[in-house]
Amino acid sequence: MAVAALILAGGKATRMGGADKALILLQGRPLLAHVLERLAPQAAPIALSANGDPARFAAFGLPVLPDAPEFAHCGPLAGVQAGLAWAAAQGADFLLTIPVDTPFFPATLAADLAPGPSVAVYAGRQHHLAALWPVAFLPALENFLRQDAKFKVRDALALCQARQVHFTAPADPFANLNRPEDLSGFG
Repeated sequence: MAVAALILAGGKATRMGGADKALILLQGRPLLAHVLERLAPQAAPIALSANGDPARFAAFGLPVLPDAPEFAHCGPLAGVQAGLAWAAAQGADFLLTIPVDTPFFPATLAADLAPGPSVAVYAGRQHHLAALWPVAFLPALENFLRQDAKFKVRDALALCQARQVHFTAPADPFANLNRPEDLSGFG
């Protein structure tokens, strides 16, 4: 089973004051560096879903995938669509997705979610973008995005029949760092 990975960093980060979350520092390093370090042993190749000037990520050596114009209004599912299309071109069977603002995800996430399709659950809450998507789902996802005006990730996961994988830990490993105060406890 060949697993490619996609770091999702295409949001507007309004709760973070509009700052580029991927480049916000946590313990002196960009969030993207933390996520990449944890993800690299789990899947390859890895790409970054982001819009705007890709040059700002050049130091990380990742392909930067913008949203396809047709799906640019579809929120994070636009990133998943671009990632699945890229993963198909890489010959991958599955695409592991993780948001850039989730740096504490398990170091065994890919193995824990296998076999896909699957989605991470912690304390009864689905973490929709911590998921293992089958590359073969791409045509169905594109059809869904063309027909559904809500663009909910949970609906796309249901469509691909993703199973829930429950994680236990003292703290939520999928907690998002959405606001400046979320970063304060980590020095």
